[in-house]
Amino acid sequence: MGAVTDDEVIRKRLLIDGDGAGDDRRINLLVKSFIKWCNSGSQEEGYSQYQRMLSTLSQCEFSMGKTLLVYDMNLREMENYEKIYKDIENSITAAHEKISECKKQILQAKRIRKNRQEYDALAKVIQHHPDRHETLKQLEALGKELQHLSHIKENVEDKLELRRKQFHVLLSTIHELQQTLES
Repeated sequence: MGAVTDDEVIRKRLLIDGDGAGDDRRINLLVKSFIKWCNSGSQEEGYSQYQRMLSTLSQCEFSMGKTLLVYDMNLREMENYEKIYKDIENSITAAHEKISECKKQILQAKRIRKNRQEYDALAKVIQHHPDRHETLKQLEALGKELQHLSHIKENVEDKLELRRKQFHVLLSTIHELQQTLES
């Protein structure tokens, strides 16, 4: 229980003392030295007390100056940290924008790749078929063959028609011959 009490005492002293420079103790010593200086009887003792007061006062001023410098440094550090924080925020924003742009580029690249794959597939299909010039030659050859076959068909139909007529004449002649034979 004694250790806890010592810890509490040390903690309270540090809280009262600030950053641990002992300013409160120095001021108490300065006040005591001032009281001793006022009550001093001899001039030598007063002079030594006066020197101690000046020494203590200079230590307090030094400590105060040091504290002010630390305070100013802390303010500048806070400004610096705020600047760094803003720079980091700007960097993060720029990185998000760059990521967004890269995502758009990736989507566009995927679309281009898909189109190229489709083009390649179509090109393979097209390569299996003859080219236009060759196809036109084949069409022309087929047209000539079709025309030739049409002439042949017409000739065959003319012959067939002629044979029908002849057959018809033959049948009618046979029919007449039969009638003649019967009569």
